[in-house]
Amino acid sequence: MISTRGAVLTLTGALCAIGLVMVLSASAYTSLEYYGSVWTIFERQALWMALGVLALGVTARIHYEHWRRVRIMILIGTLGLLFAVLVPGVGVSAGGSSRWIGFGLFRLQPSELMKLAIALFAADLLTRRAKRVREARTVVLPLLIVLGLAGTLVLEQPDMGTALVLACISFALLYAGGVPLRPVLKGLAAVAVVGLIVGLAEPYRRARLLSFVDPFAHAKGSGYQVVQSLVGLGSGHLYGLGLGGGREKWGLLPNAHTDFIFSVIGEEGGLVGTLLVLALFAGLAWYGFRAATRAPDRFAGLLAVACTSWITGQAVINIGAVIGLLPVTGIPLPFISFGGSSLVITMVAAGILVNIATHERLPVVSTRSSTRSSTRSSTRSSTRTRQMEPTSHGTR
Repeated sequence: MISTRGAVLTLTGALCAIGLVMVLSASAYTSLEYYGSVWTIFERQALWMALGVLALGVTARIHYEHWRRVRIMILIGTLGLLFAVLVPGVGVSAGGSSRWIGFGLFRLQPSELMKLAIALFAADLLTRRAKRVREARTVVLPLLIVLGLAGTLVLEQPDMGTALVLACISFALLYAGGVPLRPVLKGLAAVAVVGLIVGLAEPYRRARLLSFVDPFAHAKGSGYQVVQSLVGLGSGHLYGLGLGGGREKWGLLPNAHTDFIFSVIGEEGGLVGTLLVLALFAGLAWYGFRAATRAPDRFAGLLAVACTSWITGQAVINIGAVIGLLPVTGIPLPFISFGGSSLVITMVAAGILVNIATHERLPVVSTRSSTRSSTRSSTRSSTRTRQMEPTSHGTR
């Protein structure tokens, strides 16, 4: 039977391999139009993938307890970077958003790093206050304060999708940490109300919400991307049009190699291709939560829940937007979409999950079955002893 560690590595590797192939296929037109070569975007993705593999290899060897020691440093540093991104002249803007800091190809997206920071902070908080989880003020309130501060900075970029992922990580940890359901639901309701207000406040977000209700009614405006995505998915039928045979990526579907790459998978790989990707993410969720249940201590278990919820939650949000079940939020599909910071930091999360799985405790055999087996072995042993003992009648 495959180990949890081996399963996580295998599933991650499979998703990364699909990502490289699909980025090459989905980015050919855009790469040719903007850079004069169909290979440019793929080469950049291959570079980031190599860095991601290196990051996974390093973090898989770092004991998970080391992350706990630097949690505050990572949290404060990431909040500082989120502030810096909003400073004119410091943050790098693209597509109407200011989400990056750096230069040239080497740009860091601090909101991606915030996922790791809030996962470490929440896992440690719920571990240190394990005996007080029923006191909302000692657990729920501090986490909501950090989530609110980080979410506000991320929304200012603006990046509502990442804010949703941060909320997903936080509430998954509250539930897994044993916090009573009532305060968790209250906090979730409060975040949902705030999210709705934020969504309706900005005109472009309001347009996205309206187009989500009926994208075909806004097919020439805010619903265009979702409509083209659905057209691509429908064109794939059962087995797809074949790798490279998709038509939507040739200027019809915006962000085909980034946020909407799942539509290209459906068009070129058909229903079979999309179900394969879904199965890989479902398998990663299964083994990720299994690593959490077999973790050697509470912190490791909660951190495994955070990493698993982070990766699979983001996948659900992305795929939900692509197939029209959720509003478009603009976040990449983990391991598959083109991206730098997102890919590398997600690989870090996978590496942490691998390290926790390395230290997992194997299930203990039930007491009843072990007692039976020990009784049988002792009975056999005593029988053999009696058979081997010499008779003493001759000495008498």
